[in-house]
Amino acid sequence: MINAYRPHLPVSDATPVITLHEGNTPLIPVPTIAAEIGKKVEVFVKYDGLNPTGSFKDRGMTLAISKAKEEGAKAVICASTGNTSAAAAAYAKRGGLRAFVLIPDGYVALGKLAQALVYGAEVLAINGNFDRALEIVRELGESYPVTVVNSVNPYRLEGQKTAAFEVVDALGNAPDWLCIPVGNAGNITAYWMGFCQYQQLGRCDRLPNMMGFQAAGSAPLIEGAPVKHPDTVATAIRIGNPANWEKALAVETASQGEFNAVSDEEILQAYRLLGQEGIFCEPASAASVAGLLKLRDRVPTGATIVCVLTGNGLKDPDSAIKYSSTQLRQGIEPDLERVAQAMGF
Repeated sequence: MINAYRPHLPVSDATPVITLHEGNTPLIPVPTIAAEIGKKVEVFVKYDGLNPTGSFKDRGMTLAISKAKEEGAKAVICASTGNTSAAAAAYAKRGGLRAFVLIPDGYVALGKLAQALVYGAEVLAINGNFDRALEIVRELGESYPVTVVNSVNPYRLEGQKTAAFEVVDALGNAPDWLCIPVGNAGNITAYWMGFCQYQQLGRCDRLPNMMGFQAAGSAPLIEGAPVKHPDTVATAIRIGNPANWEKALAVETASQGEFNAVSDEEILQAYRLLGQEGIFCEPASAASVAGLLKLRDRVPTGATIVCVLTGNGLKDPDSAIKYSSTQLRQGIEPDLERVAQAMGF
């Protein structure tokens, strides 16, 4: 990814590129969702769950770790609800660095925790939420010889903006709406950076309305104040005090977009609907589609819309089993007629 967009990134010949060949994820049309809206709209999903560690975090992490390596770092640290920890661990170890991860104990999907452990991260679970973990990480970065690779690290957003480049490269222009889940609010900021940069380069002649969606139980940007005890099935965006709060509000204003909340049930409905399209994302990713469906009456006729899917469904298999509308039928005898009968024949 760094080499593909090298002229647009803060790297030089001295930067060691630590990569797992991230990026170049597909922009997939979703006609069933477009049909739900009508109005001759086109809807695509940017499926960043197909990055090497299964989430969009790889885009920022390849650059953050490459720059940390260039600057002589020996260890990196992050706070995480899961995806950041997986990406930080994978890229840090790839680059020969130690990786420390602070997570809220009991609030990280098992698929993500498993990744961090297998990649070799030193995982520290605290009795507190993500926001407290991030506070501690930022303090550690100021006082100890570790590089913070959360989205407060500017290289993270520089790397993540490449997703916007890819959207424009695929469509030939920017979409009318970019719908995106919002947790720590770094990704919406990064996408806007990318679209603006491409417009300045003449690669697109318009900018999208940036439509950000938070889970109703974790919606500080909508409520206008931090949420002390965020709660949602969408664990990846269970964040009550986004680190990129002010940047995200600036994006909302500049893009003439807006932030809205979606309920857990709306998120899960969208999650299942995406499954019917053959696309398996984690629940937080489906917030973008849930938000689009919630605002369907306001979608402009003939609009081109891109919904960002930030993480792979295999990140959170427990949710897939718990919230699926499909029945698992067990205890069937290994007999041809019994199996055929169970199939309805």
